[in-house]
Amino acid sequence: MIDLNADLGEGFGRWQLTDDERLLSVVTSANVACGFHAGDAATMRRVCELAAERGVRIGAQVSYRDLAGFGRRSMDVPPDELAAEVAYQIGALEVFARAAGSRVAYVKPHGALYNRVVHDERQAQAVVDGVLLADATLPVLGLPGSRFLEVAGKAGLPVVTEAFADRAYTEEGTLVPRGRDGAVITDPDTVVVRSVGLARSGTVAAHSGREIPVRARSLCLHGDTPGAVDLARRVRAELEASGVRVEAFA
Repeated sequence: MIDLNADLGEGFGRWQLTDDERLLSVVTSANVACGFHAGDAATMRRVCELAAERGVRIGAQVSYRDLAGFGRRSMDVPPDELAAEVAYQIGALEVFARAAGSRVAYVKPHGALYNRVVHDERQAQAVVDGVLLADATLPVLGLPGSRFLEVAGKAGLPVVTEAFADRAYTEEGTLVPRGRDGAVITDPDTVVVRSVGLARSGTVAAHSGREIPVRARSLCLHGDTPGAVDLARRVRAELEASGVRVEAFA
């Protein structure tokens, strides 16, 4: 059994990056941009309504305040400020989720914040404090073995491990930085094979070629890659054909 999540609502005003409506017919959980790296009030409302109509779980994708850099620039934000900004983003999305007849069901950091809290305990604690401030029952989604999930678990938050079929891994189980060659896997056949392997055996080939364990309850499908919808459909079809039940974790 595995959950399929995708980053959605990553537009701003008239500009749209993700095909939210079609991806919401495939995934089981939606990581909705909360306005700090992408997204605006109207987009958040629309995606929440579409997700609620389809029975897709709504997650708050929180990030650094970095619209210009799409949240992919690491920032040294004071812990108290970061905690407040995380809670603010969750609260903003909750308004639209509730109005659509649903609720925010989990929290996932985005971009540079996601990668930073893998190792940085201080920033990880700040994100956890922000989640606790918003709702101490919310599950958090993150990389297996990360400081973020460790801190969250100690704070009593439910933790959910996540894997990426279209991102290269180091032998240590972390993601290869996007600036390096081969960090993003674009071949559809390879992504599909990796997806099935992650779901069925809990392993994936690292950038070096060595198989490493990556035990995950949720699989992320990036919505901003070319052909994202068709690829997501292929991944889900192959998972189900191989005996994997696709179901939301939250």
